[in-house]
Amino acid sequence: MRISRDKANKLAHVVADTLAEIDECDFLEDRNTVRQEARRVLEKLLLEETKIDAAARLKISSQQRIILEGTQEWDILYRKYYNDEVKRLGI
Repeated sequence: MRISRDKANKLAHVVADTLAEIDECDFLEDRNTVRQEARRVLEKLLLEETKIDAAARLKISSQQRIILEGTQEWDILYRKYYNDEVKRLGI
């Protein structure tokens, strides 16, 4: 899933703000550094998700017969291959 840089930034702001409101949570760095790290981690996770999606789609398209996207069979295979990739990567 692709989200814009602005949306990733907004989510990172929400994470940093939420953490700042928790009494048991103290920042070792300034809030902007925490926000930037949250955005970096979020973008990395989204990139991994994109790779997993592409791998699952590739496995489906490499079947001997054509399986149309949107069919029940395609959905089942997609979930299976997607979960296999997640397990393989240890996520």
